[in-house]
Amino acid sequence: MLYQSMNYVALYTVVIVVLLIWITTRRSPILALVELVRELLRSYKFLLLFAAMFGVLALNKYELQIETKMQLSSDFTAFMFGLEGHFVQSFQQLFYSPWLTPIIVFFYIFMLQSVLAASIGLYLLENNRLMLYATCYAIILNYTIAIPFYLYFPVNEVWSYPPAGVRFVMLDVFPRFEQEYRALSGLNNCFPSLHTSISVTMALLAFRSGNRRWMIITGISAIMIVFGIFYLGIHWLTDMLGGTLLAILASSLGVQLSRLTLRSGENAIAVRSRASNG
Repeated sequence: MLYQSMNYVALYTVVIVVLLIWITTRRSPILALVELVRELLRSYKFLLLFAAMFGVLALNKYELQIETKMQLSSDFTAFMFGLEGHFVQSFQQLFYSPWLTPIIVFFYIFMLQSVLAASIGLYLLENNRLMLYATCYAIILNYTIAIPFYLYFPVNEVWSYPPAGVRFVMLDVFPRFEQEYRALSGLNNCFPSLHTSISVTMALLAFRSGNRRWMIITGISAIMIVFGIFYLGIHWLTDMLGGTLLAILASSLGVQLSRLTLRSGENAIAVRSRASNG
């Protein structure tokens, strides 16, 4: 039922986001939507930032079409295999268990976007504008840096490279994955792993936020997703390492850019206040 189609995935993702916001804030998730509208209306900077974030997400969605039009033919999959050998195959053989597969697939399919959306809702409800802006900046940085690699350094998923000897475990639980999900994620968009970078980014920002519940949830989610990219036979070890470095860079720069944005806003308010008093 959960994995029959992307319509079900979208529906249950909304349910999960609602639950995550309620668990971490003990407040109605509807209030998060209200606060989002208020922030968009009262801050042109957040409006521009929010629009830029959706713009880069849209660009990622159309990256496969751009790649097709560019007629790029590079393939660095054999290079990755030469670096790593049978690491992912050994990982699968060590940890594979039928009861574990549905749990891993749940985190891989649902938790990435759920945690991202819930982060924005949580920081809005907590009036934590530093982390709110940092999250948006970090998402923009993650995708902006990753997309050129997908275009010019294409690496196929591990399971699709026969010498790696890896099985695509995802199909055990989500048989129609290739038909339903593949359009959102190209077969050769491996390095860096965005599942790693986004999940680790959300966890790193959560640890800066001070919300303990959110630290635990995002930390567990990141661990399970990183575990899952090998368990399911999708990513190479190098993809994960690249995604982790990208997450550290994006989260750090995101916080710095957030501070600069909010500080400049405070300075502008101070200038206007002094002018009116004079």
